[in-house]
Amino acid sequence: MSDLSLFDTYLQRWGAQAAGRPFVTPSSHLLPVMLCGERQGLPGMIKITQDPDERIGGQVLQWWHGAGAARVYASDPDSGALLMERATGSKHLLRMALEGEDDAATACICLTLDQLHSSRPAAPPPANLLPLADFFRSLAPMAQREGGLMAECAMVAHRLLCDQREQVVLHGDAHHSNILDFDQRGWLAIDPKRVSGERYYDYVNVLCNPDLETCTDPIRFARQLAVVVEVAGLERQRLLSWVMAHAALSAAWFLEDGLRAPANKELEVAYLAQQALAS
Repeated sequence: MSDLSLFDTYLQRWGAQAAGRPFVTPSSHLLPVMLCGERQGLPGMIKITQDPDERIGGQVLQWWHGAGAARVYASDPDSGALLMERATGSKHLLRMALEGEDDAATACICLTLDQLHSSRPAAPPPANLLPLADFFRSLAPMAQREGGLMAECAMVAHRLLCDQREQVVLHGDAHHSNILDFDQRGWLAIDPKRVSGERYYDYVNVLCNPDLETCTDPIRFARQLAVVVEVAGLERQRLLSWVMAHAALSAAWFLEDGLRAPANKELEVAYLAQQALAS
């Protein structure tokens, strides 16, 4: 539980009132608010973080300027605090994916990513974005330790990272719970990472999301692969290669935390991608 007093300075500075209880994520303190003044009655969220990656991710959110992403109404560069738009819609992509609307959920993610990748604000993107190769730094040492499929995926990742195409500012973590229902504003992204690289990478979590119980179902994998290819206009073989690369990276992250079961689940997805590439 976060302490409401942490937000007092920002509530006063930004003319907002608490609209719920503060809560904590692994990287941030958050408080739902209602705005006052010229934005009277609009729902907002104050986010405070000391994590440098999260702070730069907040700058990416500002840079997108509401095109496919939550708007940032105000920020405090010294503390990293943000006042941003809050989702109030009733739909959730993860629930849709598990309750018979998987195709629609996948399409929503693809269309949101298209907005993010097409957005080219006049201002330059934030400084200190990580190249995608740096984002993958956990994979090679873990692949050397584990061998097998992970080692094969690491070789695929190396080839892709050395030959990136259509490079953009990436979201970096575009799974079903980071694209939310903002009611009249539609589906918008939150919580981007600080990474840039080939746009194909942003679509992998549609297929690899470990929170999705059905991600290892071969029938689901094949169908959602086809939806992504059609809606996003991607090359099937290249997307499958990126899925292999990311699924192994995700497995490596789990193994760094000592979590073998979810790592194996991600490697199951990598195997599905490998088999699809061979077919």
